[in-house]
Amino acid sequence: MSMPPAAAVESDLAALTRAAERAGTALACLFSSAAEFEAELIRARRAQGYYRPRRARGARLRRAALSLALAFVLLMF
Repeated sequence: MSMPPAAAVESDLAALTRAAERAGTALACLFSSAAEFEAELIRARRAQGYYRPRRARGARLRRAALSLALAFVLLMF
């Protein structure tokens, strides 16, 4: 059984080292915890306009209609 030449072993070792470095950076995450990720996600969604209070237009409309109906009933009797 013959041994591979030293140049082949060195090039394989260099390729393996580069692959390991790339694999380490590919799996890296910008956030150190899930809580930090969730906080950033909520901040980004708020910046996009999510989580805004909904307009109470429907509630105001119902309240006005109820007030008008009540006033109509009281004025009729």
